[in-house]
Amino acid sequence: MAAQFGLRLRKGAATTALAAATVAALAASQAPGVTTDSAGRQSAGAPSPEMSTQADETASGNSQYFTDLPPLDSPTPTTGTGGTSGTTGGSERGIPATVLDAYKKAESSLRDSKPGCNLPWQLLAAIGKVESGQARGGQVDAEGTTTGILGPQLNGNGFANISDTDNGVYDDDTTHDRAVGPMQFIPSTWEWAGRDGNDDGVKDPNNIYDAALAAGHYLCRFDWDLSNDANLRSAILSYNNSTEYYNTVMTWLEYYRKGTHEIPDGTGSLPETPSSGNTDSSGSGGNDNGDSSASPSPSPTPPKPEKPETEEPGGGTTTPPPPTTNPPSTPGTPGTPTDTVDHLENAGAANLTAMAGDTFTGRLVTRTETKAGKAVAKVRVRFTVVGDSDTTFTGGEKVATVQTDSAGKATAPALVAGEKTGTVTVRATVVGRTVAALDHKVTVTARRADALARTTTTALTCVPNGEFAEQIGLKATYRGAIADNVAVKATLVKSLLDVTENDKGPYFKDADEKPVRTLALETDADGLLTLPKLSADDAVGTFLLRVETEGGATLTLELTVEEPAEPTEPTDPATPADAETPSTDAS
Repeated sequence: MAAQFGLRLRKGAATTALAAATVAALAASQAPGVTTDSAGRQSAGAPSPEMSTQADETASGNSQYFTDLPPLDSPTPTTGTGGTSGTTGGSERGIPATVLDAYKKAESSLRDSKPGCNLPWQLLAAIGKVESGQARGGQVDAEGTTTGILGPQLNGNGFANISDTDNGVYDDDTTHDRAVGPMQFIPSTWEWAGRDGNDDGVKDPNNIYDAALAAGHYLCRFDWDLSNDANLRSAILSYNNSTEYYNTVMTWLEYYRKGTHEIPDGTGSLPETPSSGNTDSSGSGGNDNGDSSASPSPSPTPPKPEKPETEEPGGGTTTPPPPTTNPPSTPGTPGTPTDTVDHLENAGAANLTAMAGDTFTGRLVTRTETKAGKAVAKVRVRFTVVGDSDTTFTGGEKVATVQTDSAGKATAPALVAGEKTGTVTVRATVVGRTVAALDHKVTVTARRADALARTTTTALTCVPNGEFAEQIGLKATYRGAIADNVAVKATLVKSLLDVTENDKGPYFKDADEKPVRTLALETDADGLLTLPKLSADDAVGTFLLRVETEGGATLTLELTVEEPAEPTEPTDPATPADAETPSTDAS
């Protein structure tokens, strides 16, 4: 099949309408490092120094991917003689139908779930082109599933050393991990980043719908707005931390934004030029591990090494680069800063507490140290929210990878407290090295209110065996702000001193219309609550309704049940009671 792709590619190139001289002239206007061949194909030159604009997404080396850039002519279809539709070099410029559909559906899903991200499907297409040549030119089945797109064995030979994490379930390798599928996720990254994009109940990195949606969520983490150039750059560099990679993806992104067309599955062409490899095999696309000094591996689908848990899920190429080797390290000499880390220390606040739904004001900080206690910089530390807690980092992810600064400190992204209360464990580990984990403990408290007020002032009165005319409205606040979704308890109590439930007087009704005198309720998103209607039995007098919230806010209201006043007998206006009676005596 690879040979067929090659023939298709060369045929498309041979029929291009661009003359070689025109190509050369246009190529001269391209960005530095871009070269163009006689067929109009472009590729990026030597890699630029790696850059990262997001501290907790930095990586320290390139890894392989396709560097081929788009042709210089239009990506849109042309109309042939007689009005027939066609394209010039269509297989090279178009996107296979199922693959294109997956990208667009992922964009639509992210538009609903993370509208502030502004993810364009063209970005997924650009990354998919660079990572796997659009799933090997659209080699997918009817469900969008591919087979055999695997990166090299991550055994430290040219790439990071990642021992098997999935028992070979995704990558058919029970010794080491490999990057998998059209968007090149490794199993340990897929474990948290995976999504079910085709609603079949399975998260499969080999399925283009699942992988595209996962890549979209990955790019949108940390609340990045991809319509912002700086955020877009951070997101792309987080997928593979190489300036060359960024430039390549951006070139395809702009190309697809100008227009593209759908081609049948399986008719796409593969790029031909892999990147030059990575001699520092740390962190980029699709790999979830740490530093390892090695040379490029002659693998069929190289991934982006050192892919951490909120890290680069990128992948690699399907065309092997020439094998190279690195001279062996001097025995006993650490190859990278990671190799010198002996233990982790807590360098931040001892106790962090936040109310459910709020962002923790403090940050978790872990310091990497040598055995002698010296700080180690440029080490990747992974923070993972463990267990079934719904507390996450900003952006909704439960894993974040951060590079230590010059003081050896890795500061985790802000934590957002979930609705589950109690102690939450955030585990810090060193990426690429077996070091005892450091568990940070944070506390999530229930939502609470410190003030409670009635929203009306009408007197609450009723007659025996009647119904109170007004439903009681309440508003809860916390430190002057709306106290939303706060637990509230309303109880008809015996007295101010005895707040046990009363056994007579006003009552609420349950679903079966039976009397109840205690209710558990909750304020709405605006901190408001309307109590159910109150009824009265035959007892008369003044009764108390006590309302209390999580957090200690209380309000006690008086309810009056009294007999209606008896009507007075009307008097005859013609015979007032104090009128004088006329005398009947005769004069």
